[in-house]
Amino acid sequence: MANVLLLMSDEHNPLVSSVHGRPQVRTPNMERLAQSGAVYRNTYCTSPLCLPSRSSFMCGKWVHQLQTYSNCNVNLNPAHPAYGAVLAQQGVHTTLIGKTDVHTAAGNLGFSEITLPADRELPGDTNHRRNPLAIRQGAAGRADGFGPRENAFSGDLKRVDAALEWLRKTAPGLDRPWMLTVNISNPHFPQYVTQDLWDLYPNGGDLPTHGPECASAGHPYARDLRAHFETDRFTEDQVRGLRRGYLGCVTFVDRQLGRLMDALEETGQQDDTAVIYTSDHGDMLGKFGMWWKCSLYEDSARVPCIAAGPGFERGQTVQTPVTLLDVQAALFRAVDARRPADWAGSPLQDIPQNDPERVVFSEYHGHGARASAYMVRQGKWKYIHCVAAPNLLFDLEEDPDELNDLAESRPEIATRLETELRNICDPNAENDRAEAFIQRQLEGILP
Repeated sequence: MANVLLLMSDEHNPLVSSVHGRPQVRTPNMERLAQSGAVYRNTYCTSPLCLPSRSSFMCGKWVHQLQTYSNCNVNLNPAHPAYGAVLAQQGVHTTLIGKTDVHTAAGNLGFSEITLPADRELPGDTNHRRNPLAIRQGAAGRADGFGPRENAFSGDLKRVDAALEWLRKTAPGLDRPWMLTVNISNPHFPQYVTQDLWDLYPNGGDLPTHGPECASAGHPYARDLRAHFETDRFTEDQVRGLRRGYLGCVTFVDRQLGRLMDALEETGQQDDTAVIYTSDHGDMLGKFGMWWKCSLYEDSARVPCIAAGPGFERGQTVQTPVTLLDVQAALFRAVDARRPADWAGSPLQDIPQNDPERVVFSEYHGHGARASAYMVRQGKWKYIHCVAAPNLLFDLEEDPDELNDLAESRPEIATRLETELRNICDPNAENDRAEAFIQRQLEGILP
């Protein structure tokens, strides 16, 4: 039995880190955690959008089960139990610090303690109409959100400072296992950074290797997302600035991870604490002309996952695909608690290094798409089922950048993975269910 420290960032594309082979990105503390534990190289969010992903992680359920389809938080069901409450009921002291943004207010989640929560105000995001597709008017102005600012990280620093105080003053005096969740907002846009981190990456403002000229950028869902956020209007200088700022934001996150790990060492709790770093979803960063999340392409749907401490083998690299629900299951395994039988996912500690048969799933029903989409990953194959557009199939071993759609040339693989998808849900029925729910939300909040 161990304690658990979970650091969850927001919108971190795992490929933007030295742990994933990009040494120019300064993430020494992620490397430090990886050297003492395990890196899960193919980790996926359950939905590439904040509220759906975080609600799913909080409740151990798929997004379509919770009906948390978008960042609109009207008419959501607050009754779904959260992992903090389930663990607390079994004698684990559960503390949540920072961003919540889930299916209900932080005070309803049942954690033993909650500090500096950040709930999404009602009605949340109302730009999620799918038919006709909502266009976020003025969204192109977001492209100016980068560069140095004196207090760029003040909110996240308050959250991490509170976590450090808790680790130093509260945790050592507890007579039972504890689980500390620290949620920070970086590297989520805008990409404002302190001057030192801006200066750290003078050559960081590069251009995406694969832009809107690629075939994958021409898929109808990719075009929808670019139209929704007006990203085709971004200038080259804006693209370079956003990408440079993002690197600085990632390094800031890495420094906060280091501060938390240092506190565990200083207080003598390192050997008894499992440490996990992950994020709620990724960021396209201009690939295929797309920005931020909302896509089931790799850069948006994948997240970092590094875990160390009791239960995790030192220096291990796990290629088997996992999801954030497996991360959540790992929390229960670490503190030796029972997880509800109807929750999805298996503990990270039980995942073999390379299981080509394991199936993982993600889904998207939110803004910037004309209809729902679903992802199934098994071994090297990744299948994206699009309700209102052609389906996609990629061989990620041969084509990690998803440039060559093989859905027509390898129909037997697409059919096999669609069968796996239908073992989880009926994609058309869930699309219809999502559409009806979205329409009810919009009828209640828009004129």
